[in-house]
Amino acid sequence: MKKELSRLVLYHELEKDPILRSFADAELMLQEKQVSGETVVDRIYDAIRQLLEIATSYAFDRNLWRDYLTFLLITNENPFSLTAEKQGIGDGSVRHFAHQDMEVFCKLFVYDFSQLEQMLNIDCFSVITDYRSIPKRAQNFNRNVSRRVREVSDAISRVLEDRGIRPGHLEQLSPAADQVLEIISDFYLKYGVGMFGLNRAFRLVEKEDRGRIGEFRDGASTAGIAFEPINNTEDVRLSDLIGYEVQKKKLRDNTEAFLRGHRANNCLLFGDAGTGKSTSIKALITEYYDQGLRMIELYKHQMKYLSSVISTVKHRNYKFIIYMDDLSFEDFEVEYKYLKAVIEGGLENRPDNVLIYATSNRRHLIRETWNDTSDVDLEKHRGDTLQEKLSLVDRFGISIPYMKPNKKEFLEIVRNLAERNPDISLKGEELEKEAGKWEMSHGGFSGRTAQQFINDLAGRKDMP
Repeated sequence: MKKELSRLVLYHELEKDPILRSFADAELMLQEKQVSGETVVDRIYDAIRQLLEIATSYAFDRNLWRDYLTFLLITNENPFSLTAEKQGIGDGSVRHFAHQDMEVFCKLFVYDFSQLEQMLNIDCFSVITDYRSIPKRAQNFNRNVSRRVREVSDAISRVLEDRGIRPGHLEQLSPAADQVLEIISDFYLKYGVGMFGLNRAFRLVEKEDRGRIGEFRDGASTAGIAFEPINNTEDVRLSDLIGYEVQKKKLRDNTEAFLRGHRANNCLLFGDAGTGKSTSIKALITEYYDQGLRMIELYKHQMKYLSSVISTVKHRNYKFIIYMDDLSFEDFEVEYKYLKAVIEGGLENRPDNVLIYATSNRRHLIRETWNDTSDVDLEKHRGDTLQEKLSLVDRFGISIPYMKPNKKEFLEIVRNLAERNPDISLKGEELEKEAGKWEMSHGGFSGRTAQQFINDLAGRKDMP
């Protein structure tokens, strides 16, 4: 295995992968009798533990070895894969080296561990190549990665089986490598490479918090922070939000223009709590992920990283929405200045593949104080102060209001939610009566209150 890994050209960084290196070094140490068999076994089982941890994170199944090799192929960001993400592989000279690397991966896919197992009297490789995972709840693993790895791993396995590729039978290796290269190239072009290709949404984390097994160890990073995939985003669509048709159309039209490469605006969704502002933005991930939309969640205290984040993603083949939820600033906070500079006003233009979408309960984002509006000694500066604060809102090209529903609209939301939930047996006036009692003690008329009421009803389904 060590010899095969050393032949990688475009994917040469994978020679340093801790799991592949552990297996290769263990085999070499045993052949050269550098250490005892017990030491080799310890090294192998340490790598097996790492592999099982990753397999659990992404729900790999059947053949963990092949799934892991596939995972490395579709997440390794190198000059070749990043170029293929934008324009495919073409017919240039680099195709020769890509083909050569795919031959290496084909050999690794069918690697025979039986001799190693016999020499060490272990069976761990037999287990991981014929693995049966315990069924997991969807929220306990990264569904996007699991699904894509399964598709590509199965496709490569079919090619190798059809070509009769197995240890000692490599006559069809070259045409098999050509087919595998096409599979990988098509994947890069359709979904991209690395963490951005496989995941819908991301958050920022401090770099010292990264490095746990199961994360994208080669994922994009920038000054002081790194991108961490949000494994299981809420599977919600705009149609799930009842009412607010005008608001949803404005948001949809702007987002679709953005995805088509047309001019589009940053968006501010403002208004009463519980009216669906955040839900509307989250729904965009579900509806437009396959069209290349990705979302990065940014918190107020991370605003200083905004320029670095944009610099990191501006050359990628995706459209990024930087999402700021419940955005507001007190009068003593100055983080909004970072946002102002990035949206409009800095020397560098905002790239065409980045928009900023924010939600807020405040129309003007920054709290106005008595000093901002009173006739005090600083009156001559009052206009400048207000203009500085209000100019932040003006830099969002589209502002969409989300106001609380009236009683009639609230009951309509309740009825629609009840119809969608098979666990709800209450109907008509009885349902409306109970909804009225609920809203009086749970925050008044809002979509959130209606959903909480339905959740409560559904939770009491089997109660006496």
